[in-house]
Amino acid sequence: QVQLVESGGGLVQAGGSLRLSCAASGRTFSRYVMGWFRRAPGKDDEFVAAITWRDGSIYYGDSAKGRFTISRDNAKNTVYLQMNSLKPEDTAVYYCAATRAGIWTISEYDYWGQGTQVTVSS
Repeated sequence: QVQLVESGGGLVQAGGSLRLSCAASGRTFSRYVMGWFRRAPGKDDEFVAAITWRDGSIYYGDSAKGRFTISRDNAKNTVYLQMNSLKPEDTAVYYCAATRAGIWTISEYDYWGQGTQVTVSS
């Protein structure tokens, strides 16, 4: 059974940093893409970043470029999202997801974590 477990969310002041983690288990993820999405009240779900397990190719959504960094630790089956220079508009529930076919679109992802709340105060 595939499990994705996020952690690392919390409350931070604007300009601060957080690192989210996504621990994956239940299968071999070497051919998977791991993505981060976020959902904020009143807004559309948004692609944040993605990374391929196999070769570490990285993709960012516009809101993440220059501020967020996605990385992976193959030995720990864990994906990270380092978020710097956080803004109040980054406030959302952040979800980790996995897919074998896709990068950018929510519907392409097969497995999802439970989400972790990130709140950025002004």
